[in-house]
Amino acid sequence: MARSRTTQIETIISRTDRLIAQGSKTSALFTRWRLAIFLAGLICTVTLYKLNWYQSGNLSLALFLAIFIAVAAYHNKVEAQIHRLRQWTQIKRTHLARMALDWGNIPTRPTDERSSHPYAADLDLVGPHSLTHLLDTTISDQGRERVRNWLLNQPPSPEQWRSRQALVRELTSRPLLRDRLTLDAKLTGDQEINGKRLAAVIEHRLGLPHLNTILVVQGLLASTTIGLGLATLFGLLPGYWMFSFAAYVLIYFMTDQGEELLEHAVGLHHETERLATVLGLIERYAAHRETTLASTWAALIGHVSPIQQLKEAARTLHAVSIKAHPLVHLTINAIGPWDLWFLRRLIQVQERIQQALPQWLDALAEVEAASALATFAYLHPDYIWPTPLTTTDGQQQIPPTLRASRLAHPLLPPGTRIANDVEMAELGSIYLITGSNMSGKSTFLRTIGINLCLAQAGAPVCAQSFNWTWSRLACCIRVDDSLDAGLSFFYAEVKRLKTILDATKDRTVPPVLFLIDEIFKGTNNRERLIGSQAYITALSKGHGFGLVSTHDLELADLEQVIPRLRNAHFQETVANGTLTFDYQLRPGPCPTTNALRIMELEGLPISPTPHNQAQ
Repeated sequence: MARSRTTQIETIISRTDRLIAQGSKTSALFTRWRLAIFLAGLICTVTLYKLNWYQSGNLSLALFLAIFIAVAAYHNKVEAQIHRLRQWTQIKRTHLARMALDWGNIPTRPTDERSSHPYAADLDLVGPHSLTHLLDTTISDQGRERVRNWLLNQPPSPEQWRSRQALVRELTSRPLLRDRLTLDAKLTGDQEINGKRLAAVIEHRLGLPHLNTILVVQGLLASTTIGLGLATLFGLLPGYWMFSFAAYVLIYFMTDQGEELLEHAVGLHHETERLATVLGLIERYAAHRETTLASTWAALIGHVSPIQQLKEAARTLHAVSIKAHPLVHLTINAIGPWDLWFLRRLIQVQERIQQALPQWLDALAEVEAASALATFAYLHPDYIWPTPLTTTDGQQQIPPTLRASRLAHPLLPPGTRIANDVEMAELGSIYLITGSNMSGKSTFLRTIGINLCLAQAGAPVCAQSFNWTWSRLACCIRVDDSLDAGLSFFYAEVKRLKTILDATKDRTVPPVLFLIDEIFKGTNNRERLIGSQAYITALSKGHGFGLVSTHDLELADLEQVIPRLRNAHFQETVANGTLTFDYQLRPGPCPTTNALRIMELEGLPISPTPHNQAQ
């Protein structure tokens, strides 16, 4: 299925490339035609003028100018379409990069490493080459943050999850809508829609004290000037209009906002244009359709159309931008208080948009995040939709469970990742994973964690089947010492393990799924064994279940003490002096170790020297 999806996208790219090639040929032809029309018009017009055929020369100038403008306008449309097609094919190529895990061709976004998060760094959820790097197709900063929140703030409520996954599954079958959302945003600018910047621009007001009073006075003066001017024109009165006009002009220059009004209008138009484009696309799709997107959009937006308000803002901003044309601007303002009127309109529009903007951005972020997960599902058609285990009334009344078959890591290439099965049920269930170095213990823990994050976010998972109950994730896989905080590696590990143990004591929330790799690896063998036995025993009595990996084979004896603890292991084989791993999870404790073998294969001594033996 994944191969057919790749072929489908490659076919679209091939067709688009052919259209771009045809368009480029057409554009080159129009370039030559424009040059030919210009030269022909120049020669004909100059020749007619030199022959003193001025009327024919004027007619020739007008004719060739009209033809040139028409050809240039069509040429511009062709160039715009070529640019659109190039952006479209780039979106499709990025899809292929996401499928192939070609990280260099997947756009990067601003990132927050979340070093204090209980599992973000352990599971590679943020940062370069991470899960968010892979699936983030959002176009706004709030959309990007919404995707991360879905992955990092778990579990959601069952109602949230059901509505979220319904939207994701619907958008999965709408690739044109999802890609159009990205395309339309790209065509209006390279930067993402920034909610804080947009809010700051909208909140900025051009202050003019007593604006309404000044507008009334200027309106009366303009009306008086027009009336007196008409009376003077028909000889009914002398030129009294000059006095009212002089007062009008004086007030105009005293209240003129100058270039500040124009700059503010241009900035506001630039920030709202992209928002209007993407909101308009979603609104048009959601209108008059009985879909999950339509119901979600209506619930988030309400009854007032954002497009109507943004169109009104655009008309007002276009009216203000007449200041860019000085002669026209002065002429219109000489007739009436154009600037003051639209300044008042602009303030009113900004106030309405400011009130509605948080709601709009929230709705857009929800659709963007769902669209990102839907694109992930579309690009991986062999992934399955997970099923939460709940009772018929939707309330969790069954033991904590995680049951998956053919579970694999989505950040590993399809040709190299190995799938395994896992099943845990009941509080206190623990898999104790033993195995050799590099045998796959850490990757297996991350595989479970990252797929659970995807499942609880509403996305498909890399498995053949996946059933689970709502769980809080807590990991101790990737632990770093901190010089700034004055923490050694061991102390940092102890603090992480204490946090996990404390989390298992809260029985008012969903149980903890803990993933602990190489427990107490920061201390010596004897103390590690004693501490690990006590810690795993405490975990088995708490409000949680999970997996613990270790090098200490002595811990396998805990299976005789802890009823719900099961041993499992990964192992290696040696062939022709080379270690090989199959990364398959097997029941029972690991029967082999490989540290000395690795040292020997790399040329390190593994036997004590005679001097040490003598001692």
